[in-house]
Amino acid sequence: MYIIAIAGGSGSGKTTFAHKVLKELPQDKAFILSMDSYYLSEPPKEHYTSTGHPNFDHPESFDWKLLAKHISELKMGRSIEMPHYCFKSHRRLEETQTVYPTPIIIFEGIFSLFDEKIRSLMDLKCFLHVDADIRFTRRLHRDLHERGRSLDSIMAQYYETVRPMYQKFLDPQKQYANIIIGEETDTAAIVVAARLKEIIAEQSEDLNREA
Repeated sequence: MYIIAIAGGSGSGKTTFAHKVLKELPQDKAFILSMDSYYLSEPPKEHYTSTGHPNFDHPESFDWKLLAKHISELKMGRSIEMPHYCFKSHRRLEETQTVYPTPIIIFEGIFSLFDEKIRSLMDLKCFLHVDADIRFTRRLHRDLHERGRSLDSIMAQYYETVRPMYQKFLDPQKQYANIIIGEETDTAAIVVAARLKEIIAEQSEDLNREA
């Protein structure tokens, strides 16, 4: 199994880029694993903002233990029960999704390159570097139309947690990336997908030789 990580700030286009890559690959040969699924239902109280709101942009807002276990299981060719997280209720749901191992796993999330143990399991590491104003505009549109947020709450969260956490934790992940990608991702997706197609072909050849 080959795992590609896609990191970047909120609104940098990680999910969009992941789907662009997926679209270029043979059907059923790849799966997108979103880090958003591994948010904790109860973020640590010590990282709440001064106004009493959870800090969803702090690394400790994620279930790292479960995430590391699931990525390791997939790497070993085993299926997992991926959790579901509801952004409207800010709770992990009871139902899960069975994810079976595929030749390629595309792991995307704001902290996909943050943890050393998980980072060591990645075969290709990408970071989306997009200007702050573009990231904010994309986040604003997404949270208004997809996550049932108000304009005031989005603005407050951006200045209380999103912006400072990006500067402190997210941007430094660039140092671990093999590839840094800008705003225009179409060509980058084709290039990355071309390499992944080669990996899929190599895996098929290995299986045929073993047979």
